[in-house]
Amino acid sequence: MRLVLTADDRIGVQTDNGFVDTSSVFDDIRFRTAKDRMPRVLAVFHERRSQLEELAQSGTAEPMPALQAPVPRPPKLIAAFGNYREGMDGDRQKQDLFLESPESVIGPGGTVVLPAHEATIFHHEAELALIVGKRAKDLPADESALDVLAGYSCGIDVSGRGMGRIGPSRIGKSFDTFTPLGPAIVTTDEIADPQKLQVTLTVNGEPRQNYSTDDMEYSVVEILSYVTGFMTLVPGDVLICGTNHQGLGAMQDGDQISMSIEGIGDLQVSVSDPHNRDWQRGIDEEMAARVRNRAGSR
Repeated sequence: MRLVLTADDRIGVQTDNGFVDTSSVFDDIRFRTAKDRMPRVLAVFHERRSQLEELAQSGTAEPMPALQAPVPRPPKLIAAFGNYREGMDGDRQKQDLFLESPESVIGPGGTVVLPAHEATIFHHEAELALIVGKRAKDLPADESALDVLAGYSCGIDVSGRGMGRIGPSRIGKSFDTFTPLGPAIVTTDEIADPQKLQVTLTVNGEPRQNYSTDDMEYSVVEILSYVTGFMTLVPGDVLICGTNHQGLGAMQDGDQISMSIEGIGDLQVSVSDPHNRDWQRGIDEEMAARVRNRAGSR
């Protein structure tokens, strides 16, 4: 099942015939604002899935409307640091995660706006996104951990590099618009193995990132186990699983970014830089080599 949220706040299912509005299944859900609705919907998703499926089959399909992020404002947005081997055959690096601003999320067709802050470059990072559907703490690092997920989505983690004046923190990933997410939540039963997915990203049609999730240092279930050792996950939380740095490149004004994960979907966004800065086009080979060398030295 592919659960989507339209630009006009309708909850629906993407079918082979188009979009079916299934909002009525969740009419009784109370929420403060439209952006706060989806975590509450996801909290009851598993128990109402049969109703959702029935309505998706019996309802009238319409052409796919404009979409917003399937979780426009997650309670928590959690990102894995590094997390890809990138040619390293030795010991894994220490596992690490960090929080990003939920306000950084935008949806399909949105615009990443590069801020005025000084940076040496702004990179795209295509990543597998995990959407939490159940409250969870202290999960085991085995396949049972996947039961807490509502599903998977595509995520782009935009990163401002060389922002020395704000210190060594990762706050350069939390600017508004810096986490495109979508287009759908693809339920876990649709994906046989999250560790065998091809992830690609292009800029203006030019190939950039192209890697498989089988290169992860820490798998999806290990990520879920690790993070729940520190904090409780709740419905609507989003975790992005890190990226392979081979293929990163600059994002700059006017760029059209398109990422894809097989079986999950395609996510397109544009880039705006009010300051019209310019970086070298193509793959950032210096960054790629630096990460390879660091991996090889472990």
